[in-house]
This record gives sequence, C-alpha cells and structure tokens, in this order.
Amino acid sequence: MARILGIDHGLKRIGAALASDDCSFAVPLEVYETRTAELDADHYRRVVAEYRVDKIVVGLPLSADGSEGSATRRVRKFGRWLSKTTERPVLFHDERYTSAEAESLLRDQGVRSNRRKAKLDLLAAQIILQSYLDAGSPELDAPGLPLEDEFQSKE
Repeated sequence: MARILGIDHGLKRIGAALASDDCSFAVPLEVYETRTAELDADHYRRVVAEYRVDKIVVGLPLSADGSEGSATRRVRKFGRWLSKTTERPVLFHDERYTSAEAESLLRDQGVRSNRRKAKLDLLAAQIILQSYLDAGSPELDAPGLPLEDEFQSKE
C-alpha cells in the first residue's frame, strides 16, 4: 500500500501527518517551522525518505463557496515546489473548516489556549489526511483537476 504524507501548510508552521500502513487512519507526525527554501527542501526530502512516502496530500484552503483565493494560490505553489523537491506526486484535498474543527477538538479536550496553537497545525494535518483517506484516497485534487493539469496551468 502507498505511504501517504498529509500536510497543513502555513506561512510559518507546517503540520504533517502520516497514513497508517493500511491507509485506514492518519497519525500526527510533526509541526515544522519553516526556515529557508534550502533547509525546508532538505527537511522534506528526509521525511519522504525516512517514512518511505509515496505521495503527499496538501490541504487546499478553499473559500466557503468553493472558490480559490490568494491563500489557495500560495498553497498550490507550495505543492508544486514540494512535488519537485521530493519527486513525489502531490494532490490537494479540501481543507475547509479543518482548523476550526481542530480548535474545537483541542478546546473540548481541555487544552489551554496557550498550548493549542502548537498543536493546532498538527491536528489539522491529521484531519486533512483522515478526510482524504475516508473519501477513498481520490486521485483528483479538491477542485477536480488531476495533478498533471495543475502543473500545466499558469501562475
């Protein structure tokens, strides 16, 4: 079975989760603090090698109505960079409301607000990847374009 890495992309922190060997559930992996493009590339190459990742699912921040904005374009650019850097396919999966869901879960578990921030990206990545797995691991990204079509589009 494919080993899948799930990503919740942020400007400063990137949450990551891994699918179980049988791709039935997602487990939290890390929160990575972004540094430089070179250090970030080295980090993700190591993660992909260490965990034998076959493909990567990145949460796509669509608007409530499903449209794409500047944050979506930024995440798509990151996904293209990540695919090129790791030489792994990157798919995008709708991440609407995952941060709110993660925040609610942490609040319900009694995690104090000052500790929630550190755990939020990690849990959001896990929720994104679990949603992708529960959807049957579709090979189309959130808006319905295969990755190959996305690479051919203009920035």
